[in-house]
Amino acid sequence: MAADHGLQGKTVLITGAAGGIGQALARAFAAQGVRLMLLDRADTGLHWLATELGATAAVCDLGDGAQVAAVAAQVRERWGTLDVLVNNAGTEYPTPLDDAAPESMTRWASLLDNNVTSMVRLTQALLPLMPRGASVINQSSIWGRIGVAGFSAYAASKHAVVGLTRSLALELGPRGIRVNAVCPGWIRTEAAMRSLTAMAHEQGRSEAEVEREILARQAVPEMLTPADIAGVFLFLASSESRSLTGQSLVASHGEVMA
Repeated sequence: MAADHGLQGKTVLITGAAGGIGQALARAFAAQGVRLMLLDRADTGLHWLATELGATAAVCDLGDGAQVAAVAAQVRERWGTLDVLVNNAGTEYPTPLDDAAPESMTRWASLLDNNVTSMVRLTQALLPLMPRGASVINQSSIWGRIGVAGFSAYAASKHAVVGLTRSLALELGPRGIRVNAVCPGWIRTEAAMRSLTAMAHEQGRSEAEVEREILARQAVPEMLTPADIAGVFLFLASSESRSLTGQSLVASHGEVMA
């Protein structure tokens, strides 16, 4: 039985919910008895998951202001309030500086929009529905704490999420709304494994060798799974963490300690 975090009856919205970390978060929050809305940019598996969990689902491109406004209107009409917003959606791919292709800067800007501006766009639209005591949780990364060769746009975007989290915590604190971030380490998801493959290719090494090197940097040398970090989000969503705002909690098996 899942530990009770006192979230029963709360309204929770999770972006990027169809797979990976988002799907694990959807399952974890559903087990708490919340009123749950799941967003993803594509329908692949989204409505199936929502049906399984008794949740509401909406396909939404967070880069489209009209679609975001429609989601906010749907939340308002269905529940009238939003207690927890989990800004999980994001994109990850390499952006080496020596890529001189004409579209390289477009890809750079697109990643920043997907990983940072979309959070602002959705949070702004949903803010009128958040009461005192609401919690906003932004997905960052340990790459928001360190530099990573070949992934400058992704690392920059995740550093930006940390700064955004701190700034919004100050801005929304007087309204009684807390804003925190989670900085996961290496999680065995499709996106992370694609990055591992790209790193191995760039370095001329095997994927197994790169993974062994990653694990060697961790205090606990085991690859995390999406379910492993769900409890961090539940904690930040609950009143158990009411003293925390503007924080970026690192969940990396000790690879980054800060």
